[in-house]
Amino acid sequence: METPENAFTTSLGLVRWIGWAQRKAGEDWIRARDLSHEQAFVLGFLVQNPGAIQRDIAQMTRTSAASVSSLLQGLERRELVERRTDPENERSKRVYATSAGAELIAGFDAAMVAADETILAPLNEAERAALLQLLQKITAELPQPTR
Repeated sequence: METPENAFTTSLGLVRWIGWAQRKAGEDWIRARDLSHEQAFVLGFLVQNPGAIQRDIAQMTRTSAASVSSLLQGLERRELVERRTDPENERSKRVYATSAGAELIAGFDAAMVAADETILAPLNEAERAALLQLLQKITAELPQPTR
């Protein structure tokens, strides 16, 4: 599919371009750690929610339990997560990021702040404030994103 010539000349086309640059920075950071987007997302979720059950992970990732099981097996082979039997329910397994898993994704937020700074570098403080004000005016009329 070809990109229309004016795709990046309209206001919203340029906003999409900025979003693409942010996403690419995140993907590059994740890829440098030999992770898929989904693996990095699950590791981040487990760092913030230690002891989650697979159903919680499936719900958060909007995928099936079978897909989560396969993803966790790959992370387990790399010793980035571990599943432990729940002492209160022998049939239930809780999932935890290992210290190696938490270390691997540590710094993602800082990397994204740095990417944002790079994207906004051409703007001075007044221009950044004006951009923020305009974007807040637009987004005030939109439904908030979920997740």
